[in-house]
Parts: sequence; structure tokens; C-alpha cells
Amino acid sequence: MNLVTGAMGSLLPKLAELLQEEYKLPKSVKEGVRSLEKEMQSMHAALRKVAEVPRDQLDEQVKLWAGEVRELSFDMEDVVDKFLVRVADDPDPAAKSNKLKRLTEKMAGLFNKGKARHQIAAAIKDINKQVQEVANRRGRYTVDNIVAKTAVAVHIDPRLRALYTEATELVGVAGKRDVKLMKFLLEGDDETEKKFKIVSVVGFGGLGKTTLVKTVYDKIKGHFDCRASVPVGRTAEAKKVFIDILLDLGIYQNHFSMLNERQLIDKLRESLENKRYLNVIDDIWDEKLWTVINLAFSNTNNFGSRLITTTRIVSVSKLCCSSTNGYIYSMKPLSDGDSKRLFYRRIFFDEGGCPPEFEEVSIDILRKCGGVPLAIITIASLLTSDQQVKHVDEWHDLLESIGRGLTENPSVEEMLRILLFSYYDLPSHLKTCLLYLGMFLEDYRIRKDKLIWMWIAESFIQCGKEKTSLFEIGETYFSELINRNMIQPIYDNAEGTVVACKVHDMVLDLISSLSSEDNFVTILNGIGDSMPSQSNVRRLSLQNARKGETQNMSLESMSMLQVRSIALFEPAISLMPSFSSFVVLRVLELNGCDLRDHNHLKLGELGSLLHLRYLGLCKTGISELPEEVVKLQYLQVLDLSEKSYMKLPSAIIKLRRLMCLLIDYDHERFPDGMGNLTSMEVLSYIHDDSLSTVKGLGSMQRLRELDIWFDNMSLELKEAFVESLGKMSNIQILRVHHKKDVELLDLMGERWVPPRSLREVVLTGDIQFSMLPAWIRQNPMHLSQLSKLEITIEKVRQEDLDVLGRLPTLRILYLSSYRQSRLLLVGADGFRCLTSFKLFSLSPGQIVFQPGAMPKAERVDLCISLQVAKEEATGSRSYWLDMGMGRLSSLRTAKVTFYRWGVHSGHILSGWAVTSSSDRSTTRRLLFIPLKIC
Repeated sequence: MNLVTGAMGSLLPKLAELLQEEYKLPKSVKEGVRSLEKEMQSMHAALRKVAEVPRDQLDEQVKLWAGEVRELSFDMEDVVDKFLVRVADDPDPAAKSNKLKRLTEKMAGLFNKGKARHQIAAAIKDINKQVQEVANRRGRYTVDNIVAKTAVAVHIDPRLRALYTEATELVGVAGKRDVKLMKFLLEGDDETEKKFKIVSVVGFGGLGKTTLVKTVYDKIKGHFDCRASVPVGRTAEAKKVFIDILLDLGIYQNHFSMLNERQLIDKLRESLENKRYLNVIDDIWDEKLWTVINLAFSNTNNFGSRLITTTRIVSVSKLCCSSTNGYIYSMKPLSDGDSKRLFYRRIFFDEGGCPPEFEEVSIDILRKCGGVPLAIITIASLLTSDQQVKHVDEWHDLLESIGRGLTENPSVEEMLRILLFSYYDLPSHLKTCLLYLGMFLEDYRIRKDKLIWMWIAESFIQCGKEKTSLFEIGETYFSELINRNMIQPIYDNAEGTVVACKVHDMVLDLISSLSSEDNFVTILNGIGDSMPSQSNVRRLSLQNARKGETQNMSLESMSMLQVRSIALFEPAISLMPSFSSFVVLRVLELNGCDLRDHNHLKLGELGSLLHLRYLGLCKTGISELPEEVVKLQYLQVLDLSEKSYMKLPSAIIKLRRLMCLLIDYDHERFPDGMGNLTSMEVLSYIHDDSLSTVKGLGSMQRLRELDIWFDNMSLELKEAFVESLGKMSNIQILRVHHKKDVELLDLMGERWVPPRSLREVVLTGDIQFSMLPAWIRQNPMHLSQLSKLEITIEKVRQEDLDVLGRLPTLRILYLSSYRQSRLLLVGADGFRCLTSFKLFSLSPGQIVFQPGAMPKAERVDLCISLQVAKEEATGSRSYWLDMGMGRLSSLRTAKVTFYRWGVHSGHILSGWAVTSSSDRSTTRRLLFIPLKIC
């Protein structure tokens, strides 16, 4: 059963906090608190066992009891939090003691009432017996294992990126699905009068419609003048779809939101007139919506434009292709061969690695998955643990648990049933974190850091025994959900790092169903609103405003007094109650909601949200942060990023619990007194040349991430900055930018000794070193976790490159110089982990990759001066441009830019080769090799 433990995990530490000496409790009160703590610990132990058992295997009375105790824990925590907020800064010990006594009596009243009504003590004994019987049959649910998983550092499975690539190839290429689709889309291009065509891809969830269309889109987009690809989803509005298409076409105008549907249609038709375009509209659910969208695309276009739609609904697909130039493509499941290939790669690393003892049971499991990629990947994830294959007996247990599968009845219900196995296999803390994703829209790009901070604000993440930050623990949670294929990673294209995630529609359906059962998230989206069975609401996601008064009436019937999280999306701003309605609110996410024209939302009321931990105000149109925000003494995260220019109140330095502050680049000067913010862990886009600000950074002993911009760096400012850096013993990510005049920061190169925790260093703009910094040069093995380095050195020498090659975990290197050695050789003994390499040099020079160099490099970007080319071109050979990139065995993308310094491009273009022709098989791997003359 999910989420049955309620607020127990965060309540128990708070009960312990009440026993601290600082409160000077009388003996009788202490005994009362200890009694409550002991009873709740006993309940918590029983509830954790209940949480591991599938809901359909629990007795109905057990479920009812667990629900009552869960709600009781929330009520108790609210009482404790209200007390802690009110006495946190109370200097009078006697006043604290009196308040504690009243608090204990109130909590005891709650507890005794619940105990008398439901005979909780007897129920615990009964539940332990019943749950133990069920747990013994399953054989793998133990409290010890759950606790142990929390403490283990989890990294994203390195096979996953290859897995998603493999899934794409299977859905689109290896399975030959894309051939027929591409043939229809491209045929007729040679004709004088090119006709407009539309294709609708239809099939149930999990078959890979979006993946197939993306594969085809990427392959053919170069044949078109302009292109766009936008998701729709079940709650979309035509206006939002039109705006998304215009933005994806590269058409930006501030007034789009002010236009109505007719005006947007006119704008879109005007933008596409006389152009050959390719547009993808993904995941359409509503026939009426398509009727409106279709008005923007004229079928009289004779330039050979193409429109691709995807949908789960056959009637929508038929409507999309009602014209003579329409074509319906019905998705089919993967073949048996492709199903095996995907399944075995996920478990055994390659498709041919299945041991004999697993062959028969794997065939039976795949038969029940019915060729559905989502089902195959999900089931495969259940059969591995910590990258180890589970025992064959557990494979048979899983096989017996799966129902008929998708071969006989390809229904949503059966797919959800398969996904339930993955859900019940999650530890309890991951169940909670997964269900929280129900707060977001369909197809929403959920930022990794934002999500983790929300988890922290909701107390889903508890401190471990080791000195690990809550955020770092949250990163292991996020990585584990990816490893288990419960969320889909979104990679930074340039660097290959996971920066965000999405939730597959089928998984979101599961989350919504489970959340509704246990009153975890209440969703108002205008279509499938999930109204709580009780009057109280714990978490509220306002996604869309339906026409009429229905939703407003629904909100009025709910109690806002117990709401802990709110996520507001712009179409539903009118539904948002006043901020003062929320008494115990911890998370308020308003990202992207323009609040300027909504007078019922008074920003000054934010100061009444005394329990608030997370406040997201980016892209809200607010020009000045209200002074009242400084009353939020428990605030941990303040997000003012993403073009959210905002004036900060001087008293912001009083928010001593602030752990993460994200500010837009163009903010005003930061107030003096930054050194007061000693809880700070993430400080991003600080733009300030103030000596006071720079010195204050040295007080932030917990700082893990710093992103700072300078306009001018005096010697005094440099010295203060380097001194502050030396005090940051936990720094992991350091980004320093400078935008005026050439500056040498050798003080940082010689005096700074970075901690072993350093993972990323980015020094951009005009920041450069006269030589490779000593903290790299003298002991590269000390930087055992450095994975990204972006640095400018006045002159790059061969020995510098050799030292950089010895950095043990370096994955990304962007190296710039104004001078370099005539020849740089990259050998086979360095850069063993590097995946992305960029070299920019303004001086003549050459770089050659020797056999075995950079074995994992997927992306190479070189910027080279042409002066040497001119000298070499006067001779009989110009082979120097054969840099040996064909020797890079993992290379997928290569980009070479030639900088012309007094050399006419006509002198040097003929006869040049960019990659080696000695290794034809490697050369074929290169997907993109442009030649650019600047």
C-alpha cells in the first residue's frame, strides 16, 4: 500500500527535537512527549510493513486503519510545526515551556481520541500478524533492506543512455517501422507541383509512437524550410498549441499571450505561407481540438509541406486524415526478435548474452509483454537489482504474477497492472517521491534540481548517518527512479548529463490513480479532476480552468487549511485562492504564471506563509520581491531565475535557513550582509563586483554550487575572491564569468587548493590563466571527481594536454588558448573517460589524434586557425588536415570551424579531408561534420 506511513518519517524527528534542553521542559511534559514518540515509533514500524504490501493483498480493515493513522500523523505534524514556527525566535524560556505544555496536551488529545475510536494498540498487533504472513510469502520485503537502500549512493546506470538509443533504433530503424512512413512523406518531391500531405500515427500507450515520429522527424527535417514539433496531451488548449508551434518555428513575440485563437491562426498561416514546412503535433486526444488546430494548416500549399500527428484514439486519427492526401499509420508491437533484443540488452548488456537457464522463462515473460517497448523495459528493470541479475526463481515468480499480458487484451488497464509491479518494488521513500510527480502537467519538462528541492521542502528526504546533504540524497532518489524506468531522463545535448525528466503518459496515469486513492494529490485540469473523498486537501495542482463555475465551486467546498504543496499553471491562475488561505503551506510553485493582471493574488500575503520552504517565482512578471517575504524564516529555496528580473529587498539576508537562491543574471546589486546566509548550498547567477559580497561568500561553508558574474575585477577583488574560495570546503560546481577586458586570474591558479569534492569548473568570458593552474598541474589525481572543465590558458603546450589527460574522471573538456604549441598529440594513455572535447585556438596549430585516443569521445568540436593551412597549401600536400578523427572509435558528432586570419577561403578549400579514410567503419559513425569558414 502506498504512502500509508503519512508524515511519520518527518514527525518522529520533530518529536525528538521537542525534548532538547533548549526548551527546558518540565519532567511531566517530557514524559508526555516521550510517550507519544514511543507510540508513534511503534505505529511507524507497523505501517512500513503495510506499505510494502500490494493494496489488493491487504485486508480492508487494515487499509482503513492505516488511512486513519496516516491522517492522524499529518494532523500531529501540523500541530508541531505551528508550535516550532511560533517559538523558533522566542527568547523567553518560560513562554516556550508553557507553549510546549499546551502543545503536548493538544497532541495527546488527538492521539487518545484516535486510539479510543479505533483501538489502535490492538490493531497494531493484529496488523503485524497479518502483514508478516503476507511479507513471508513474498520473501523480499524487509525493513532492513529499505533502510539500507537510503544510505547507498546511487548513480544513473551507465547503460541507460545506450538503452534509450537502442529503444529508438528498435522502434524506428531496426524494426523497419520508419521505412514505410518515410517513403510516404518524401515521395512526390520530384514533382513540379508538390502536394501537402498529412500522416497520423495511431496506437495505444507504450507502443512508441512518439519515439518513431521523432526518429523520422530527425531524419527528414533537413528537406524542409522550417519545422516544429510540439506535444499536446489530453488537457491542451488550441491557443497553447499555436503558441508552442510559433515558438518552435523560431518566431518570438512578447504579445502572443494577448492574441486570441483566430489571431494566432492568422499569424501561423502567415508564417508558413510560401514555405515547405514539417510540423509534428504529438498526442492528440480530442476531436474538437484537432478541428481547431487544423484551421492553421492549409491543404492548398503546393510546396510539399508535411504534417504528422500521433494519437491513441482511432477516431481522432481518421479525422486527421480525412482528406485525400492523408495516411493513417497503425503502430504494431515489436517483433519477437526485436523484443528479445531490447529485453536482453537491458538485463545482460547485449542481445546475445542470455544464459541458458533464463531462456525459457524470458520467452514466456516477453509473450506477456506483447511487444510493447514500455512494458518490456519496465519488466526488465524488475529483474535486475543494483545492476545484478536476480535469481531465476524470482523471474518465475514475476511471470506468475503478470496477468494475461497485452497479447490478448492490449488495454490501458493491463499496462497499468504491469507498471504496478515496478511501483510495489520501490522502497517506501521512492513511492512518495514518484507520486509527487502527479503535481505536474502531461509532457512537462520537470527540472531535476527543482524536483529535488520540492521533495526536501515536503520532508520526503531525511538525513542519513553520514554527512551527506539532503540534496545529494535526493539525487540518489532521482537516479534510482531513472534506473527503474519510472521516469524518463532528459539529457543536456551538449554534455550528455541528465538535467530534467518526463513522465510517460502510462506512468502518469498510474500515479494519478494511486494519488486519488490515498488523497495524495488533488488535480484540477478541467477534464479528469481528482477530487478528494475527504474535505481536506494535502497537495493541489491547478492545471486548467474549465469554462463555467464548476471548478470554483469545487475549490470553495475544499478546506485549504491542510494544503502542503501547490503547483499553479497559467491556464488556471483564476482558480488560485488567496495566499492567506494556506496555513501550513510548504511548497508554492508559480513558475511561468504571469501574476501582474490578477489582483486577487496579493503578493504581500506571501509573508503569512510562515511554514513555506520552497517559493518558485520565476517568469511571473514580478519586478520587485515583496518585503514581506523576509518573514519566511523557514524558507529554504527561492527561485527567481529564467528572465525574472527582480529587485531584492535588503532584508533578504535575514533568511538564515535559505539553502538555494536562484537569481536571473540582470538582477540589481546583492544587498550587503551575504555572509549571514550560512545555510546556503546553491547560489546561482550572482552578478556583483562588490567587495562585501565576495568576502561574504567565505562564510558559506556549506556551499556546493556557485555561479557568479563579474564586470570588473580589481586586484583587491581577486584576492578576496580567491580567499573566499579557499574556505568553501564543500564546493562541487564552480562557474565564474567575466565580460570585460582580458584578465589573468593566476591568483586562483596558484593559491587555490580545491577540495576533492570538486565536480565541475567553468571559467568563461575573458577569464584566463597564463599557464595551466597549479591545482591541476601538480596533482591531477587529487581531482578524483572532476568531470567537467572549461578553461582558457594563454598558451597550451603538449605537457598541459598530457596533464589534463590524467584527470581520472574528466568527461567534458572545453579548452581555449590564444597561443598553442605547433603540434598537439592526443595519445592512447589519457582522456580515458572523456565524452566531449572542444578546442579553440586563435594561433596557428595542429592537433592529431593517435590510435586509441579518447576511446569514449562522442563529440569533438575544433576551432582552428587557417594560417598554417595557407603555408602547407603552397607545397604539394595538404594532408595535415587528416587529424585522425577516424581513430576515435566512439565518435558520433564532429564539428570543425576554420578561422580565417588574412587567408582567402578560395586558396584552401580544394582537396581537403576532415576525417581519416583509413578506417571506413569508423567514418560511417560520423553523423554531422560541417565545414565552416569564418
